[in-house]
Amino acid sequence: MRLTNLLRTTVSAAVVGACAFGFAGVASAQSTPQDAPTTIDDIIVTAQKREQNLQDVPIVVTSLSQEMLENAGVRDIKDLQILTPGLTVTSTSTEASTTARIRGVGTVGDNPGLESSVGVVIDGVYRSRNSVGFGDLGELSRIEVLKGPQGTLFGKNTSAGVINIITEAPSFTPGFNAQVDVGNYGRMGASGSVTGPISDKLAFRLYAGRNVRDGFMNIDRGDGQRPEATDNNSDYGTVRGQLLWLPNDNTSVRLIADYSARDEFCCVGVNIRTANTYPFVDGLSTGTGQRPPAAGNGPLPFSRNAFANRSTAQEIEDKGVSIEANFDMPSMFGGATLTSITSARRWTTSNGQDADFSGADFAYRVQDGDFSVAIDNLTQEFRLAGKTDRLDWLVGVFGTQEDIERRDSFYLGDDYTPLLSFLLSASLNASVPAFPISPSTIGCYTRVAQTSPGFQGCLASGGAVGGGGIGFTVGQTFEDVYNQESTSFAIFTNNTFKVTEAFDITLGLRYTMDDKSLEGQQRNTNNSGNTCNAALANATAISGVLGASTSSILGRFCLPWTNSAYANRNISESFDDGELTGTVKAAYRISPEVMFYASAARGYKSFGYNLDRVQNGITPKASTLFPSEVVDSYEAGVKMTLLNRTLLLNATYFDQTFDNFQLNTFLGTAFVVESIPELTSRGVDADMVWFTPIEGLSFQGGVTYTDAQYGNFTAADLVTPGNFPQLSLLPGARASFAPEWSGSLAMNFQRNLGNGLRGGFSLAGKYMSDYNTGSDLLPYKQQDAFTTLNARITLGTEDERWTGEFWVQNLTDEEYVQVAYNAFLQGSAFQTTVQAAGSNPGTFYDAAKDTQTYNAFLGAPRTYGATLRFKY
Repeated sequence: MRLTNLLRTTVSAAVVGACAFGFAGVASAQSTPQDAPTTIDDIIVTAQKREQNLQDVPIVVTSLSQEMLENAGVRDIKDLQILTPGLTVTSTSTEASTTARIRGVGTVGDNPGLESSVGVVIDGVYRSRNSVGFGDLGELSRIEVLKGPQGTLFGKNTSAGVINIITEAPSFTPGFNAQVDVGNYGRMGASGSVTGPISDKLAFRLYAGRNVRDGFMNIDRGDGQRPEATDNNSDYGTVRGQLLWLPNDNTSVRLIADYSARDEFCCVGVNIRTANTYPFVDGLSTGTGQRPPAAGNGPLPFSRNAFANRSTAQEIEDKGVSIEANFDMPSMFGGATLTSITSARRWTTSNGQDADFSGADFAYRVQDGDFSVAIDNLTQEFRLAGKTDRLDWLVGVFGTQEDIERRDSFYLGDDYTPLLSFLLSASLNASVPAFPISPSTIGCYTRVAQTSPGFQGCLASGGAVGGGGIGFTVGQTFEDVYNQESTSFAIFTNNTFKVTEAFDITLGLRYTMDDKSLEGQQRNTNNSGNTCNAALANATAISGVLGASTSSILGRFCLPWTNSAYANRNISESFDDGELTGTVKAAYRISPEVMFYASAARGYKSFGYNLDRVQNGITPKASTLFPSEVVDSYEAGVKMTLLNRTLLLNATYFDQTFDNFQLNTFLGTAFVVESIPELTSRGVDADMVWFTPIEGLSFQGGVTYTDAQYGNFTAADLVTPGNFPQLSLLPGARASFAPEWSGSLAMNFQRNLGNGLRGGFSLAGKYMSDYNTGSDLLPYKQQDAFTTLNARITLGTEDERWTGEFWVQNLTDEEYVQVAYNAFLQGSAFQTTVQAAGSNPGTFYDAAKDTQTYNAFLGAPRTYGATLRFKY
């Protein structure tokens, strides 16, 4: 681009950062006399890969400026949700498993084989997983949240939306800023940056930051192998260096290199309902194993006391380099700009895990590199764009090469054999309540008295099935490695034709070709399949006694981590697919203040492989491939600038239908990816900003109404029909993480106080109606409606040489659940029964027979502190 255009872009970003309120980069209060009313100036966004006024873009975009982000305490995409209705961001067993959802649609991030429904783009570079946006994003110019499928631009296709993050660029004007934070839970942080010219053609910017905070979860360590008494601490740092080179008036080159790392303990879930297994689990732990059950095994009161006897250490690194080059070519096609964006990135995570989330020693993973993920990604994008009096045109190509290595291992603790013995005995008591069986038939070593029919102690250390019982060997049970290679190439175009001065039509098309291959090695260790083999050897005898219950009993012996079928098993498969996506938009401006628009769009999210041990019954699945996800979306909206340009009001109706929605859910023993035939998301998005007649007082807010529902389906409609029983609550039901109502409202008040001082306050709140936090929609995973508030008071100089801030996040200490899940091998929610003589067993949910213990990952508590900023 021309240097003059570049400077204009830089000024626009500065105006965005200094705006009086901060919605979408509105004009700075400092740009007008203080006694003059503040109005809405041009809001510059890049939602269509070119600079446009927000009110001219016929899609739903929430754009948030630097000051707005600072006032709301936004440091990463999880914080961002307080300012964005319809957006939820959650984390589970590690911060590497972070999931963003828009309008109730998103992909659970625990499986690295799944791409994100909501894409994250940082400085023009597509990031393949949401978790890269959780951490210190550094100096932000603005963030744009694009709702709905983005099937034309922004790198890889995304089916639900894009979070577009734009950081501060180098400046030829020398500058320095620093920030120091202190807060409760031992929080301390420091960051700073310096920018300026190296020569008249080369400028730089260097940013560095470090933040630490003690954990806010108290841990009962039970059997005591875990050294840490708290969890969910923070310890992360970021370094980002940039160069901006302007060799001539027609060329700009921006080089960015960044590195960030986390070294923390995260995350342990708490008991939200303790059921029938409590006496056994608690009895196996040398300390307290779980929270005592509530009366009638009902929900437990909210508590930040969790149980874990194993470490949850996590290390996450994200590093990379990108080069964006822009070349103005005045003589080509009447004037065009060629843009090239090249990137190379590497993201890794290594974690420990207490797999059973209790004080007993059932199962765990260790942070030694055998439970880890590494993703290497190369991207290249070329865009050629230009404009005439009536046409804004853009064509481009995009390619990416991604390599994923996932290592997984699993360990059994001292208490695993007693746990399986207990569960097997309970199953037998339920299956054959009064049937005499020889202990040698199934390996049970103690027969319960006839007055209390059934068996106990069906497993013991040593021995062999058929005589005295057999146990599982303590220690590592398997060590698997998965390597997925992915290549994606796309060609695209996005063009806006001005039919008249008031009427525009936009056409965008993209054809994407994806090719993925998987090589895997599944290896059992430590003779972990011996018990499974012994049970299978006695399958005929067991079947003669138990009949229809045989498979469930054998399944206890042959769970994925002890299944002998995985011994020395190799995986090799590949698949390729292509999809045409795009959009058609029509916009009509009835006046300079009001624009109506309508659009139709198709989005696409690539197929993939479940990088985990997945089995049907006790047989490993031959292929873990899941199909591509496709969405058709229709929108109609209005954008208005009213009250003498002091009120911005936008509203949009949306109707989205997803085919083969990729649902990643934990079914008690493994994460399973199942393609749900249909998911619809319909509703209304509305945003507003108002600069009131009161000097320095402004409001920004929005509301999203969402009706997100699964279509009706049966087992025959699923890729794996055997998954249907535990997904049987989904057909026709509201999707998880899809509150019917979601609203945000922020207030900001800033004014000069005299004597060179400026002060004010801000308050940001987010309301969400009730929704279910589990992929299987079990009732105990329901989260009631709640509201979170962030507040900040500021005092500093008018020129911002220094600013002091006192802030509170989650002001009311709202207690809420991020994600609820079934405790590891502790009870059953879906019951299997033989409904009539000779009939096949049916599976159903009956609340009265729900014996499942439930855990949950919680939202952050109230945190507060002070920040001191310096700027020169």
